[in-house]
Amino acid sequence: MKYTPIVAGIVLLILTSCTNTNLNKGQQGVIGGAAGGALIGQAIGRNTEATLIGAAVGTMVGYIVGNEMDKYDRQQLNYAYESGPSGQPVSWVNPDTGNNYQVVPQPAYSNTQTDQVCRQAELMTTIDGEPQKTLTSACRNQQGQWVLQ
Repeated sequence: MKYTPIVAGIVLLILTSCTNTNLNKGQQGVIGGAAGGALIGQAIGRNTEATLIGAAVGTMVGYIVGNEMDKYDRQQLNYAYESGPSGQPVSWVNPDTGNNYQVVPQPAYSNTQTDQVCRQAELMTTIDGEPQKTLTSACRNQQGQWVLQ
């Protein structure tokens, strides 16, 4: 419980940041990713350390998706979740930015807590020559669209 002030500070920072309507896509992605990651970490690990790890991973995923991925990349990522064979890489290069992406989707599963169909994937990106590897998760929303968690 010694991390409770840290978690409270993160939550407070996230909530106060959400009130600023002048955020760029990267900042919005970081905020959403951190919040989502913290919630998932807490749900899975049920302790402060898992919450902090989830927030850190969510922050990285949120930054990549919010700041670096444009509409074309998000469409390709959605395609990978929708149609990509489990264990098989789906790759693309953004024609405008030159960023490289490779997604290896895993089999779909039913999330018993949210009653949603979800799928994990390994996301490997090369942005400005820097390779990054992240584990992502997406679940179908009520409209049937994949939403990163």
